[in-house]
Amino acid sequence: MSDLPVLRPDWPAPAQVHALSTTRVGGVSQPPYASLNLGQHVGDDPVAVTENRARLRQLLPAAPVWLNQVHGVQVVDAAQVKGVPDADASVSRQPGVVCAVMTADCLPVLFTDRAGSVVAAAHAGWRGLLAGVLEATLDAMACPPGEVLAWLGPAISCDAFEVGAEVREAFVSQHASAASAASAFSPLPDGKFLADLPQLARQRLNRAGVPSTHCFGGEVCTVIEREQFFSYRRDGVTGRMASAIWLA
Repeated sequence: MSDLPVLRPDWPAPAQVHALSTTRVGGVSQPPYASLNLGQHVGDDPVAVTENRARLRQLLPAAPVWLNQVHGVQVVDAAQVKGVPDADASVSRQPGVVCAVMTADCLPVLFTDRAGSVVAAAHAGWRGLLAGVLEATLDAMACPPGEVLAWLGPAISCDAFEVGAEVREAFVSQHASAASAASAFSPLPDGKFLADLPQLARQRLNRAGVPSTHCFGGEVCTVIEREQFFSYRRDGVTGRMASAIWLA
């Protein structure tokens, strides 16, 4: 069994639901991908990535169902996937099938229902959030939103995520309560804003019917915790972490 250091969601998921999020620690990749880079698309040595994925695989019941993430809203059934589809979320009702997303600042969101009958993983950067990837994932889960639990994994925090006024305006114009969406943005002297990605995600989940008390995580910043996490915003050329969930 692998001794990789991983994060485990602190949430009241049913016993048959298992989930984890990797850090950058415990692999064989060399700088700037040191060391547990799981992304094959970032310029790292393919041999190193293969070994890193093998180490992760030891913690899982099967190889993860990887996605070619495009900041969209496509959701696939992980049990039916062939190859690596263009999608930003996957769902599974079949035990032993591992839903996974890769991130390096974008927000990974893991889902289950309180009965433990379905799980899902979504990749939510600001573009995906705005387009509705979390809502699309909930739709694909096909269970009452009030029964859903969501865990927000490591992502860029409101202390580090600088965006233009057009990003704020896009969220505010979509939201039934403009003041609520605006509360996720803090103004900077140059006219830009600091955006709270986890707060925006919680707002979207709440509007879709997931209770605030069913949303967990969102406190870990990939940019600030340099030794633990990859960050594209901080480093440019860097590796990718994975967040995965499955039914036993």
